[in-house]
Amino acid sequence: MAHHSAPPVRICPACDGFASVAITLGGRDRHGHLRTITAHCPACNGLGIVARTLHTREGARA
Repeated sequence: MAHHSAPPVRICPACDGFASVAITLGGRDRHGHLRTITAHCPACNGLGIVARTLHTREGARA
């Protein structure tokens, strides 16, 4: 009997799977640590994947 596996996860096309990045603000604090902020992809909300959706043809009835 054939083994059926789950379909592969769809990677977010906006961030290409790199959903969160650390951006340097330039300079260091008084302890010598680099000052950074974290930015998340707005398309996938920082997950790196998007949900699969069913596409139907325009005008077709289901």
